[in-house]
Amino acid sequence: MSPLLRRTPRKNPADCTVTLIGKPGCHLCDDAREVISSVCTELGAAWEEKDITEDADLHRKYWEQIPVVLVDGAQHDFWRVDPKRLRTALGG
Repeated sequence: MSPLLRRTPRKNPADCTVTLIGKPGCHLCDDAREVISSVCTELGAAWEEKDITEDADLHRKYWEQIPVVLVDGAQHDFWRVDPKRLRTALGG
C-alpha cells in the first residue's frame, strides 16, 4: 500500500484526557467548561479542570491565554473552544 493511502488509526476518545485551565469568575472559562463537558460526555473522554490561582507554574505559563485547553497534555486551544475541533482532536 502506498504511504499516501495509509491512514493513521483514529484515537479512542475514552483514552484521551482533556484539561481545562482557568480561574474562578472567568466567563470564557465557564463557556469552555460547557463545551468540554458536552463533547467529553458525548464521546466518553475524561476531563479535568485546573485553577491557575492555585498553581504558580500554570499561572506563569497561561495567565494571558485562559481558558486554555489541553488534550493529553498538549495545548489544543485557548480563549474559545470550538466543539467540532475538539471532537476531531479526540478522534470523534
